[in-house]
Amino acid sequence: MVYDPKIVSSRRDMLKKSAALVAGSAALVATGPALASEQCASKQPKFDEIYDLIIVGSGFAGMSCANQAAQDGAKVLVIDKMPVFGGNSTINGGAMAVAGSALQKKAGVEDSVELMVSDMLKAGRGMNDKHMLKLVCDGTAESAKWLEDHGVVWKPFVQHFGGHSVPRTLQTRESSGSGIVRPLIETAKKHGVKMYDKTEMRGFVEDDNGRIIGIKVQSGYFWPKTKTGTPKVFGARKGVVMATGGFGRDIPFRQIQQPKLTDELDSTNQPGANADALKQMMLIGANPVHLDQIQLGPWSSPDEKGFGTASQFNTIAVYPKGIVVDVRTGERFFNELADRKTRSNAILTRRDDQNKPVYPVGFTNAEGAKRAQTLGWGLKYDVIKKADTLDELAKLYGMPADKLEKQVARFNEFVKKGHDDEFNRPLETAIEMKEGPWYAVRMWPKVHYCMGGVRVNTNSQVLRLTDDKPIPGLFAAGEATGGIHGASRLGSCAVAEGVVTGRNAAKNAVTQTAAKLELA
Repeated sequence: MVYDPKIVSSRRDMLKKSAALVAGSAALVATGPALASEQCASKQPKFDEIYDLIIVGSGFAGMSCANQAAQDGAKVLVIDKMPVFGGNSTINGGAMAVAGSALQKKAGVEDSVELMVSDMLKAGRGMNDKHMLKLVCDGTAESAKWLEDHGVVWKPFVQHFGGHSVPRTLQTRESSGSGIVRPLIETAKKHGVKMYDKTEMRGFVEDDNGRIIGIKVQSGYFWPKTKTGTPKVFGARKGVVMATGGFGRDIPFRQIQQPKLTDELDSTNQPGANADALKQMMLIGANPVHLDQIQLGPWSSPDEKGFGTASQFNTIAVYPKGIVVDVRTGERFFNELADRKTRSNAILTRRDDQNKPVYPVGFTNAEGAKRAQTLGWGLKYDVIKKADTLDELAKLYGMPADKLEKQVARFNEFVKKGHDDEFNRPLETAIEMKEGPWYAVRMWPKVHYCMGGVRVNTNSQVLRLTDDKPIPGLFAAGEATGGIHGASRLGSCAVAEGVVTGRNAAKNAVTQTAAKLELA
């Protein structure tokens, strides 16, 4: 089907009426501001401000895009609806999967782009967009070095995250995504990138040929007060990049995709992580893919809100160095280094006769926990508990002490001989846990990441639902896109995706012919 700008209004009406069929988005009638993108009249609109590139969102993808575009000579604006920059990226664990890093080579780890692609395909159950997947994996080593050049500092060792065949994860010195976002914001500002917080995007501006030439915003917006702020229109000569993240906190919308993900399940996301920007893209014809593929984080704890302290503790200590057991038996019940979907599904099976959660317990000893930077905070807030002996640990959580001790002994034997006879877990980073003190935490998954979003090509152009051709002037990067991770994202691949696709969007957007725009 060939795109005809004369029928854009009727097509938009059709999309509004059929959005529920397209992506289950009956949430178009739900909360928030009116989400209608308006077609400009034939007369060329005038803008309050004009830039080469406008980036919506200030996380990994947005700030990587901004820095790359500025580096390539573009005049750039970044907007974010929240009062602080960074979004979910700032509270992310700051871990990036990299195939072929210097730290891998130093540690003697043999890796390749092909192996990383294979691991992500396996975790994604083969649903991945292979072209985009290859683009991301192929760009990780160069992008990790690029981040270093922009002030990011990695810990001096490589980590083994669940679902990866080999240790390939680098993590910021801060154990937080802020260790990436903050340096990128600093360098972006030094290169003249304009950044507006409390600025919510309310719609796209299109020219007579259907090209995106700007956005409508509410400036001075105080989330979530929808009636606050002042309307403005910003022009984009070369394009708009949507780096708006996922919709993990948008409970009505996520329930349309996955009815079981009710408000009973907490989320690791920041409060503003909703589907508003995704709906805006759908309203101008963007193709939504994999919206029902929503990931739960298997390292979360029910004893704290949001991302918390347990997530980092479990990721760096329990899963690679310890074990997770059912409190009723004191025994393991899954591979602690499986992909996130497998681990979350296993944990969610731990329920009593009334279908209420029976929270499993993950633990390791002092040797296993020595690199866990959130251990002190977890102990302070009683999320992580300390026990001097296994018998004391069993009493803390009501576990059978004899079975717990036998389980630890069995696991130590597996580590000693180098093979897990129970669940075939990789043991390269495991340790023999021979003595205490022990550190433990209760576990229960939380909504963490949206694998679905809008479909893009390898130029990061957003593709139209009706003909799979690019919507002129519209690009997307990071979690706002769909298809790269398939059914399940491997841990530490979000940073990889965000940085690589953000830079890719910038490189392609700045080459576009500049639209002729006028200031008001």
